[in-house]
Amino acid sequence: MRITCPHCGERDVGEFAYYGDATKHRPDGSSELAAFIEYVYPRDNPAGPHRELWYHVGGCRGWLVVNRDTRSHEIFGVETAHDRRAEGARNAVAANP
Repeated sequence: MRITCPHCGERDVGEFAYYGDATKHRPDGSSELAAFIEYVYPRDNPAGPHRELWYHVGGCRGWLVVNRDTRSHEIFGVETAHDRRAEGARNAVAANP
């Protein structure tokens, strides 16, 4: 499998470390312990399109969100996690003016 890093270009998957589901959101500091346990431990194993968090260990050391089909390993797109987080913050502000 090859991942196209926005900074380094197309690279072998061996340069990256998989860090899990990119759709989960970390609870804020005032949340109950149960919310943190739910965030950290239970994991789904989806079959099909999925947003995943990857770290480019062997390159720019950037965090990436990879949209990938877990059955075929086809990659539909890659974006930096920073860009994704900034987009989410803009959407939250727009929804709560």
